Amino acid sequence: MSQNKPYFFQSYIIIAVAIAALLLFKPFLPRRIFSETGGNTKNVVIDSMLLEAVQDAGVAEKDTLSNKKIVFRATNGIKFPAETFEDYKGYQHLIAFYEKLLQLEKSNQGKVRIAYFGDSMTDGDMIVKDLRASLQAKYGGEGVGFVNITSESAPSRSTLTHQFSTNWKTLSYLNVKNPKSPFGVNGHVFFVKHDTVNPVWVKYKASNLRHLSMLNNPTLFYGRSGNTKGQVDVIIGSDTLRKKLNPSGTVNTLAVGGNLKSFKANFVSADSIPFYGFNFDDGRGIHVDNFSNRGNSGLPISTFNTNVMKAFNDKLGYDLIVLHYGTNVLNYGSLNYSWYEKRMARVVEHLRECFPDVAILIISTADKATKYEMEMKTDSAVVPLTLAQKRYAVKTQAAYVNLYTLMGGDGSMVKWVEEEAPALANKDYTHFNFRGSKKISDLIYNQLDAGYEKYKKLRGVKIPPKPVDQPQIQPTVTPIAPGQPKVPSPSQSQQVKPQVKPVVTPASATKKPAIKKDTVAPKKDSTHAQ
Repeated sequence: MSQNKPYFFQSYIIIAVAIAALLLFKPFLPRRIFSETGGNTKNVVIDSMLLEAVQDAGVAEKDTLSNKKIVFRATNGIKFPAETFEDYKGYQHLIAFYEKLLQLEKSNQGKVRIAYFGDSMTDGDMIVKDLRASLQAKYGGEGVGFVNITSESAPSRSTLTHQFSTNWKTLSYLNVKNPKSPFGVNGHVFFVKHDTVNPVWVKYKASNLRHLSMLNNPTLFYGRSGNTKGQVDVIIGSDTLRKKLNPSGTVNTLAVGGNLKSFKANFVSADSIPFYGFNFDDGRGIHVDNFSNRGNSGLPISTFNTNVMKAFNDKLGYDLIVLHYGTNVLNYGSLNYSWYEKRMARVVEHLRECFPDVAILIISTADKATKYEMEMKTDSAVVPLTLAQKRYAVKTQAAYVNLYTLMGGDGSMVKWVEEEAPALANKDYTHFNFRGSKKISDLIYNQLDAGYEKYKKLRGVKIPPKPVDQPQIQPTVTPIAPGQPKVPSPSQSQQVKPQVKPVVTPASATKKPAIKKDTVAPKKDSTHAQ
């Protein structure tokens, strides 16, 4: 026992010296150490343009907006009150969008379309799916919108089932500057790989969610090519419909059929034809396309081909473009984001060239927490980035949503992860879970709707309130339709007749879509796709 005493005292002395050294050198150590967890790094992808922009970052410019009152010019006789930079929302720049909503609400006719560009925050249709649901509940509309040919987030998407073969070649504007064919509005272009053995295919199936229970008017979008032999075999159940491709225009479309629950498309002899994706909508109400790309800073949008985007806009008709970025722009060793402010201002101007008269909404980065001195706190880069995003929104006459302040400001991400029960965000202190995404969507929707209500007051318009999207009636659960009186009349009580229970079903389910067989006889799916 006595032999072990020297070792015990030696260990004690070593620990004491280590603690003293830590206290001595603590002032010289970096405050920021590491995040709470290594987390899943699959979302950490950086676009090449962001890396170049960071390297070219210069000296920060003098701030000329913080103490300046922002006064708007009237649009169509409507002028919102002046705003301060601190509280800037820019509803004035959404007037064209709000007018389209007003016409839709008043007449219950027409359509409005939103392109929502984002990064991993909206991956798998997160946030966007809830915003789409809220808008369609108020203004109508059926369909999930534009969907890629392939997608890395397909397995996690709940708004439809999306499967595809592995023999597709995918080009993204995140890492390819000069594709052999221009990118589509989704920032991608897809080509079939020459495969004489395995078919090249894509398959979609609708969900059971409200407004998304059918694949409404599936339409393939594809580009120009000299290949005149391309065909698509559309497989619906046991029937196959062969469609010929005509890639003669800048952007071409191919209608698959009416409202379907699911279908599969095999691409035959389609080498060199650029494909973009399928659109699903019923042509009325409001539709929201989710163009999310993991690792995107927003800067690659500047590579869009203007003529191609105009061709997309002619067919889809966008009224609002949302730019929701920031997650991938934080943490580059500097709190000077003037380089990002300048380049994103150019992106906005380029979008206005591509989509004339479109309204643009900038959504700031959300709060993000990083470990400082063994404690999770709001990252020091969050506020400077939100200010840079607000400045380019003001300078480009775009509307602005400060997601950081709507969440609760400083320390809000820590609260969403640690104090909310159940939690609203993941342990990476960056991304939201499904509950948090729904709350973020509500915050964005409420600000948009508040501006719309102010617009109606300025227009002097009063629209009587109407029920918002009554729930569907399931015949096995509710035998009597809503509003039908339940009190029997005396004559009913005297009759000896069986009661007939009305059945209420969705309009889209009352009639199966007619499928014409053009040139190929019915055959079974031989590709064994799940």
